[in-house]
Amino acid sequence: MRSIWKGSISFGLVSIPIKVVSATESHSVSFHQVHTTDGGRIRYRKVCELEELEVPREEIGKGFETGDGTTVQLTDSDLAALPLPTAKTVEILGFVPAEDVDPIQLDRSYYLAGDGRSATKPYALLREALKRSGKVAVGKLAMRGRESLGLLRVYENVLALHTMLWPEEIRSVSGVAPEEDVTIREAELDLADTLMETLGELDWSELHDEYREAVEQLVSAKAEGVDTAAAGKEAAAASGKGQVVDLMAVLESSVQAARQSRGEGGGGAAAAGAGGAAEDSDATVHELSRQRGAKKTGGKAAAKAPAKRAAAKTAKTSGGKKTATRTTARTTAKATAGTPGKKATAKPAAKTTSAGKKTAGAKKTAAKTAAAKKTAGARKPAAKTAAKTTAKTAAKKTARTRKSA
Repeated sequence: MRSIWKGSISFGLVSIPIKVVSATESHSVSFHQVHTTDGGRIRYRKVCELEELEVPREEIGKGFETGDGTTVQLTDSDLAALPLPTAKTVEILGFVPAEDVDPIQLDRSYYLAGDGRSATKPYALLREALKRSGKVAVGKLAMRGRESLGLLRVYENVLALHTMLWPEEIRSVSGVAPEEDVTIREAELDLADTLMETLGELDWSELHDEYREAVEQLVSAKAEGVDTAAAGKEAAAASGKGQVVDLMAVLESSVQAARQSRGEGGGGAAAAGAGGAAEDSDATVHELSRQRGAKKTGGKAAAKAPAKRAAAKTAKTSGGKKTATRTTARTTAKATAGTPGKKATAKPAAKTTSAGKKTAGAKKTAAKTAAAKKTAGARKPAAKTAAKTTAKTAAKKTARTRKSA
């Protein structure tokens, strides 16, 4: 590759002789200007406005117009004599993280090659230092008639130079973004995230200039005498832009198309009509949000579910035991309250037997109440009071029965 600039990199007291070669080349489509009536080429000629004659390249120099309209001629020798330290030197000013440099400042890209054997060791030193630090170098250089900022970084195994625009050359963004307030729903953001995830990573090897290929095919067809006007009209009609009515439906269709292109299947909202597109989109968004939440928790939700069900079951059982205890207490209290009013018609032995049965029943009830207390845990004061009252009433009844016997 032919070098376009020679100089050195000033790295503190280290000087690295370098040659600058272009890192990119343009493959864009270029057209000649022709005379439509006879196909003749239209060319630009450099003509002196005083003599109205074409001037050869070797007689063309540089001129700088001053504020009063006077033109001052400058030669290459004049420019080379400028007291500019960056005229033949890339002067490194500092080192910064790569993310601190916004890509909008980058201009053109070059490779830096060592110029001679003396450049081998310092070239490798700067390259390895940049690799280990993870930073880029920012400096200044004068090339192609102007001084520019430059960014040095490691690309593969070489040093790359990117010329940069000066901060004042970056235009303000004022008035560029939409001024009206726009509300973006979470569902729309979720679907946009899903679309980005579905498209996946970019395969750089598959990228190519489709416009250039189309132009080459068009040229070949016209050279063979094919009428391309009708095909051009059909293509223009097919690519006509329509008004976007439902952003959710468009996002959903994009997701389905991306999945089909990746062989993941489709359907759903892509196959639905326009009327049900919004509903299908919302349903898809809810499902995608649920799946995304499950991925973030990493299975924690699945582990918590059995615990929640067990807790609910325990609470339900505890509530049932509390209800049964209260019912038993009420029943025992009623039976005890009705016993004193009855007349003793049986024999003393029968009364004693009946009293024993009632006493055993009271003890059994008290035992059940105590067991229920242990199972259900702490009860409300009202339940405790009812249990105590039942036990006292049963004891009094037993005492009266024994006395009457």
